[in-house]
Amino acid sequence: MTQNDSNLMVEVSTDYYLDGKSKVEIARDRGISRFQVARLLTQARDQGVVRIEITPPRVDGERGARLAARLGAREILIAASGQDPTATREKVAVELALAAREHITEGATVGVSWSRTVEAAVRHIGPLPHCDVVQLVGALPVEGSGNSLGLINTFAQMPGVRTWPVWSPLLVADAATAAGMRRQPEIADALARADHLDVAIVAIGHWSERTSTVYPQISAEEQRAATEAGAIAECSGRLFDAEGRPVRTSLDDRVVGVTLEQLAATPRVIAIGYGSAVAPGLAAAVHGGIADTLVMDDAAATALESLTPA
Repeated sequence: MTQNDSNLMVEVSTDYYLDGKSKVEIARDRGISRFQVARLLTQARDQGVVRIEITPPRVDGERGARLAARLGAREILIAASGQDPTATREKVAVELALAAREHITEGATVGVSWSRTVEAAVRHIGPLPHCDVVQLVGALPVEGSGNSLGLINTFAQMPGVRTWPVWSPLLVADAATAAGMRRQPEIADALARADHLDVAIVAIGHWSERTSTVYPQISAEEQRAATEAGAIAECSGRLFDAEGRPVRTSLDDRVVGVTLEQLAATPRVIAIGYGSAVAPGLAAAVHGGIADTLVMDDAAATALESLTPA
């Protein structure tokens, strides 16, 4: 494309998107066909000359601020609940994308765990400033969805983003295998960077078969042991109790991923969860210092309000 073509593309885009002219008007004024106008507008979007951002209004910022003050969180963002879990997940994902764009700054080191919601949020996040993105957990493929390796590869395609993958499953067969995986140079390097994060994005799951991606992956004996030890929620394969304290079981030794202590040392941790069942886990994550910024749906917020009366 010549300089004249580039200039025309910018001028046509300005006419259409900023001045509100129709394609027919632009074609007439500039002496070109409306098909040329359409082609130039398409090129402008494909090349990043024109970027369109759709930002849905937040459901109730004041409500989130009140709940954050009661809970002791830095920030709580509330999305509307959908008609089904998939619709709710998408609404929370959009809200998470907005929060991520707000807090990921130039030169930041960002840790990203995996969940269906985090995966969905990346579709809405748009271009990021130059930053490093660290995979916080090994891969745990879920039927009908992706995994953390696929997610980190999505970030790797973004201009100006360097990635640090963890080439391992999240859960391995035994503690010795997990320790060996953590010693692999590439994996060790990625996990070590979790000591120096500026922002982390994680998901909180209620400790049950239907609301945790990890729970169905372990034996009934391990499930029972974790529950009896006080686990109510999990984050990146790490279990914690109602006060946000780590729950140590044999599962902990088999996880290849970030620790709760590393998250607690991160300046800002954005944690997502939806549905009323996850409310105790979200509250515990704040109380235990695991997360300070929460993104949730209306149902989770309502349940959290009942747990933390004014």
